[in-house]
Amino acid sequence: MSSSEEKFEGVITAYPVESIEKQQQHGGPGLDSEMRAKAEFTKQEFWGDDGKPYLREYRGSGKLEGKKALITGGDSGIGRSVAVLFAREGADVSFTYLPEEESDAKETIALVEQAGRKAHGMAVDLQDEANWTGIVDEHFKVFGKLDVLVPNAARQVMYEDIGDLPVENIKKTINLNLISLMAVAKYAIPKMKRGSSVIFSASVAANMGNPMLLDYSATKGAIVTFTRALAQQVGPKGIRVNCVNPGIIYTPLQPASNPPDNMDSLGKDQGPLRRPAQPIEVATSYVFLAGPDGSFFTGQHLQPDGGMRPEA
Repeated sequence: MSSSEEKFEGVITAYPVESIEKQQQHGGPGLDSEMRAKAEFTKQEFWGDDGKPYLREYRGSGKLEGKKALITGGDSGIGRSVAVLFAREGADVSFTYLPEEESDAKETIALVEQAGRKAHGMAVDLQDEANWTGIVDEHFKVFGKLDVLVPNAARQVMYEDIGDLPVENIKKTINLNLISLMAVAKYAIPKMKRGSSVIFSASVAANMGNPMLLDYSATKGAIVTFTRALAQQVGPKGIRVNCVNPGIIYTPLQPASNPPDNMDSLGKDQGPLRRPAQPIEVATSYVFLAGPDGSFFTGQHLQPDGGMRPEA
């Protein structure tokens, strides 16, 4: 069965729902190049007159023309899709990635350049405090200004019991997911001008928690609160601050943190759509918040989660 006619409980969808394979990438951050079914970064689902769904490439309309964006964790997953959609809307993009993610980073650069925009990759580990200001400085050296900041880099490691959760893991999760995010904002925002936008990546776990991801859930909840507080502080300067709370998304972070047996059922029992989202289904929220359509949104979160609820 082709991905354009995938079926699940009587629903036809162009995005795969039954063909996600068991897979695992433990021991690293996860690579898109090693995923068995590739994630969809650039194509949206449209329904034809024949009643069937088709995938069509995202078409930009100049919403970010001339803008310069900085994204952390832009080599794959949601970060890559945001980078490419921003480029198709007219923005040049710099992004960070881990050195071991070089192959994925090259693909992101190629996709941004295919859109006719400039891409600048930075191989850095954001666990290192020195890189928090370094990436902001490097972005300005390359592009001269910063219009859209997307602190997106994150980690998650699953533990079934809090007694087995290493304190060292808690420290690493908080350092990357929360402290580095706040620090990058601290260094970047004073250089941003009226009309700029900051978009944090949180998670549906901020609202409903995840018993397997205690430290991850805690950081994502903190990001939502930080978003609301920071928006109030910088709003009078004309800078908008929002966040996106994705549900279960088919990205390399999933096989990197999930047991293999969880992958073929990923998202199928959580939410009425009965499938995980593709990265592009989340990336469009970032385009909305970054551009003129979201000009009166600040201190808010968008939650593309497929209808997930605590009782789901």
